[in-house]
Amino acid sequence: MRAIDLLNGRLKLRHLVLVVAVADQGSVLRAAEHLHLAQPAVTRSLREVERILGVELFTRGPRGVTPTLFGEAFVEHARSVLAELRRAGERITGLADGEVGTVTIGTLLAGSNVLLPRAIAALKRDRPGITVIVQEATFDAQVPRLLDGEIDLILGRLNPIDGARGLRQIDLYSEPVRLVARTGHPARERRDLRLADLLEYPWVLPLQRTALRQELEQVFRAERLPLPADLVECTSNLTVSTLVRDTDMIAALPDLVARAGGGIAPLPVPLEPVRRPVGVTLAAGRPPTPSARLMLDRLREQAAELSAQIAAGWSASPGAPASPGAAGSDGAMGAEGAAGSDGADEAEQGPAHR
Repeated sequence: MRAIDLLNGRLKLRHLVLVVAVADQGSVLRAAEHLHLAQPAVTRSLREVERILGVELFTRGPRGVTPTLFGEAFVEHARSVLAELRRAGERITGLADGEVGTVTIGTLLAGSNVLLPRAIAALKRDRPGITVIVQEATFDAQVPRLLDGEIDLILGRLNPIDGARGLRQIDLYSEPVRLVARTGHPARERRDLRLADLLEYPWVLPLQRTALRQELEQVFRAERLPLPADLVECTSNLTVSTLVRDTDMIAALPDLVARAGGGIAPLPVPLEPVRRPVGVTLAAGRPPTPSARLMLDRLREQAAELSAQIAAGWSASPGAPASPGAAGSDGAMGAEGAAGSDGADEAEQGPAHR
């Protein structure tokens, strides 16, 4: 097949918008309605694109259209181009007045439910004109959208990115994980409570193959214990907290969630090797927009405060070490990040460091 020159002026921006609309809507008619165009105009423009490319982009059927192999590839690139143009417009606007814009944050199902609300509140106090969009999904589902420019950053527990191209990470703080149960749980009546004693109760654990699940399994193996037989797997902090509050289930939750009250509280069974690194995953080859950079600044500031709060909580806990996680490297990163972007650059990690 001959090489295709898409920079000769024949391919227009409207072609990209149209092709993406057809793919999203699954129908030429619905795409026309979405774009406020007549259906014949959409059909004609779609044929123009296919003539330019020399391939068929969609298979027509009675229920609509389906992208071909060529269509899937072209739509992927079209999305990236349109996302970059949107970001360019926002960046120019942000540079012009620094008061308006949009930042889209992908948060994980087991992500940071304390840091993000605080950072958003701080940002909105200073920049009420910035719109914050929060979208929740798993890390694997968020990464393609991050690379395509549809979201600005992913916030939550840092997942390993070994071998993942185009990603970088910033450590914000490290939070211990606690075993929790409801305040009236019968296990609290036992003296010298141990992990083995908790196996007679039902548990809620993270999904298999998640980083936290693997760390918890290592704790059980270290004590030569099997995993709980009565088990629910869940990654939603809200669902886990409700199950623990309303039943005799045991769960592992971040320290800040475990100490938030609401009928649940930590158990005196330490999980010292298990910590929860919280941070931001960014696209390595793309600078943040002004709105995203402001959001990162607020995340660093709030992370430094949370590091201090976690440190105080550990120091006050019976048997807790005098030097909590905030005193280690992760806490130092959070404190440096609060000082500005230079400190954050030192904390950034790419694939080579994970």
